[in-house]
Amino acid sequence: MMEAIILAGGFGTRLKNLVSDVPKSMASVNSKPFLEYLLNFLSGQGIQKVILSVGYMNDTIQSHFKNQYKNILITYAIEEEPLGTGGGMLNALKNIEGERAVVLNGDSMFRIDLHALHNLHEANNADITLALRYFEDTSRYGSVNIDQAKQIVGFKEKQPEAGPGYINGGIYLLNKNFFTQNKFPDKFSIEKDCFEKYYSRSRMFSYPARGYFLDIGIPEDYIKAQDEFKQFED
Repeated sequence: MMEAIILAGGFGTRLKNLVSDVPKSMASVNSKPFLEYLLNFLSGQGIQKVILSVGYMNDTIQSHFKNQYKNILITYAIEEEPLGTGGGMLNALKNIEGERAVVLNGDSMFRIDLHALHNLHEANNADITLALRYFEDTSRYGSVNIDQAKQIVGFKEKQPEAGPGYINGGIYLLNKNFFTQNKFPDKFSIEKDCFEKYYSRSRMFSYPARGYFLDIGIPEDYIKAQDEFKQFED
């Protein structure tokens, strides 16, 4: 059974003029919470258990989804205080029954083949595999450098004139034992304090994919979702 964690504790600060009364992952897209589209995607990929890492206004999320959505069992890992993307993931990882989990950002949609991600992860005997998306302009996100074997060999910060490359697509397959063998604080960034620090001393691979991608973190892309997500209606 593939299990997934969704990092859904975001405040949505940059969307506050458009979304002010719910957590960012619950921002309405065509009268549905963004999170519902993510769960539909996971359901279609055969995911049967999801842990929602929640904090800010988590009661809104819990009252909407409760403990079941379609064929997905939902449990909650609640942050009493903001723990960052890494701390939130680590707190949720305690609820994972198997050896690994897919982790998704709760404010972006990247429609990839999770089974292919899983197979690549196993074939490489990887600790962590990041799904990457090719962009002609990586200036908003920064970029990830990989070698011919798709192993990650570096990260580049956001730069105004960045040019083409691969960005972190916000979906990861992680081995639980990597996080038990390496000591992480309760509060940390998975991007800065894990990926960027450990890529050279772990088996960290990539899964480059060209599936649909949209991050609703800025108003213009949240508005774009209202039109583009019509293709994902049930």
